[in-house]
Amino acid sequence: MSRPPLLVVVLAAGQGTRMKSALPKVLHKVGGRSMLGHVLAVAQQTKADKLAVVVGPGMEAVRAEALVHAPHARVFVQAEQRGTADAVLAACEALAGHSGDVLVLYADTPLLLASTLEDMRAALDDGAGIAVLGFTATDPAGYGRLLTDNSKWVRAIREDKDASEDERRVRLCNSGVMAFRLGDILGVLSRIGNKNAKNEFYLTDAVEVAGAGGARAAVVTCSEDEVLGVNSREQLAAAEAIFQRRARLAAMREGATLIAPETVWLSYDTKIGRDVVIEPNVFFGPGVTVEDGAEIKANCHFEHARIGRNARIGPFARLRPGAVLGTDVHVGNFVEVKNVTLGAGAKANHLSYLGDGSVGAGANIGAGTIFCNYDGFAKHRTEVGEGAFVGSNTSLVAPVKIGDGAYIGSGSVITKNVAADALALERSSQEERPGWAAKFRAMMAKRKAKAG
Repeated sequence: MSRPPLLVVVLAAGQGTRMKSALPKVLHKVGGRSMLGHVLAVAQQTKADKLAVVVGPGMEAVRAEALVHAPHARVFVQAEQRGTADAVLAACEALAGHSGDVLVLYADTPLLLASTLEDMRAALDDGAGIAVLGFTATDPAGYGRLLTDNSKWVRAIREDKDASEDERRVRLCNSGVMAFRLGDILGVLSRIGNKNAKNEFYLTDAVEVAGAGGARAAVVTCSEDEVLGVNSREQLAAAEAIFQRRARLAAMREGATLIAPETVWLSYDTKIGRDVVIEPNVFFGPGVTVEDGAEIKANCHFEHARIGRNARIGPFARLRPGAVLGTDVHVGNFVEVKNVTLGAGAKANHLSYLGDGSVGAGANIGAGTIFCNYDGFAKHRTEVGEGAFVGSNTSLVAPVKIGDGAYIGSGSVITKNVAADALALERSSQEERPGWAAKFRAMMAKRKAKAG
């Protein structure tokens, strides 16, 4: 069955004063992505034909974020904070040019699932003019209540401050998310009044206004977690916890082993293959892919990095943006990799910094090796060839190339290119003075005795 076109309106004009932050509320992150980004992502999963985002005056950062995640969205400004119906009417140009379904979402509810929004459109397919997303609240205080008749239809939505005592006993609550299939949605919105405790224009009153014209409103339910609205730092932490539980469960269901799941932190775009084993206390920032069979040992931190098949990482390893590790690579304890590609089978097992460059297949980077990539003004590359051996405590001063199969002696500072299969050494000659230490101790003992 073909459906009418879909316009999704995302309301993002709230000031978020309870966050006590210079950052607009909807730009705070859950799972490494802004709440607005999450909502726009789920909106696009519904295959919306058009997107509109409503922001407040001066919210240029919110406008910019919206266009990062949805470049074709239209952004509108709600001049005054006069309620949710007024916020939707701020996008009246988009509504006037649209003939079809309208879905209203909120940029501070980042945990919505596309399957739930599909259920709302299905309710419209079944004859509803309005679909309201509701949930059974553990504690309904403060929420609007969904008042239903003896069938499946919603007769009214009552805000908590306007509800009677009997209505406050209702635990079926309103999430705020609504879908419409009305012939004249602008007409319905314009007839909503503000005779309520807050003197605001409530979108929820569309149920009664449209109902007077014969439209019916259906309720679609979801879990309370899914429609958690974030208005404070505490709620932001609660949303993060829910996101992490979902992400960990999804990773394990796809074939990864998380030894202590509650200690592993994932991002919205983390990709983990099958038979990956992740030990406790591992943090995945955005942009990380882990291929099949990799082993991630405890206390690692990754962001914008790729880990190849059967690689072994950590413990206490850090992969920064641009780290690309091939098949069977070993990166060990207290090794940091940034913008470096390591070829298949390469190893850097201990206490090293690899920044800006490449390490060929099968090469070995000894403990304490440093890629000296920054000269105080610009970054430069270090290239280590295939099968090369870099001894411990070596400084490779970029730009520099180490040829295939070359050996670098421990303790060297390499400032010039090294040919393939060559040995490069750079250190002072060792000097030994027999008996010096014993004489020194005796001298110092006498001085100490005199001073005492």
